[in-house]
Amino acid sequence: MSQAWNEGRVAELKHWGGRLYSIRVDADIAPFEAGQFAKIGLPIGGEIVGRPYSLVNAPDERPLEFYFITVDSGPLTPLLVNLKPGDSIQVAPRAAGFLVLSEVPQAKHLWLMATGTGVGPFLSMLKTATPWQRFEKVVLVQAVRTLAELTYQETVRAIAAAHPGEFIHVPYVSREDTDFALRARIPATIADGRLEARTGLALRAADNQFMLCGNPEMVKDTSEALIARGFKKHRRRDPGHISVEAYW
Repeated sequence: MSQAWNEGRVAELKHWGGRLYSIRVDADIAPFEAGQFAKIGLPIGGEIVGRPYSLVNAPDERPLEFYFITVDSGPLTPLLVNLKPGDSIQVAPRAAGFLVLSEVPQAKHLWLMATGTGVGPFLSMLKTATPWQRFEKVVLVQAVRTLAELTYQETVRAIAAAHPGEFIHVPYVSREDTDFALRARIPATIADGRLEARTGLALRAADNQFMLCGNPEMVKDTSEALIARGFKKHRRRDPGHISVEAYW
């Protein structure tokens, strides 16, 4: 195989329901930072076809874990979902990406806002010591369409149990009524105050940092809602409050 890939072995494939899957892989990878992504690939038509997926596992956890949604017309995911434990899979030797806590300025509160599979990199972060050392409160906003898509709740409960009083989980389920989740889009609840009421945290620019990951429409609209509240996008040369990564 090309030096662009390390050969790994599938440890587990989990079907969460619908088009949602996660895959755990035993493979070598260089040290990485929580929030980064790595390419995984399979041989297709005589070459390795790979796509980037965020790492859900913390940097010190193994196997590697990737959370993804199937794309019927895509070359890779229809094959990934048929893999079995022990099957060969290729993994890029190094992770990449800048949606990491080392790029985020200091603040009192950290908001991790995700739609769908965008929750993956945030779970990786939350399983490390870094957010709890740097921030007084950490809020995970997890937005999905249906209750069945609200995945990784066992992991979320374990994080909450490990960090009582420091962690707030705010689920959104936009297309179904529940007795616990907000039925809304994230930007609307920023604009009308529902998110502040739910968390008990005021959206003041001096106190908060936001990391957004997922649907590009959510990233765009939530960024605009935050900018309307006095926040600005974060750049290395011009520090601000909003760090983003759009999926697809």
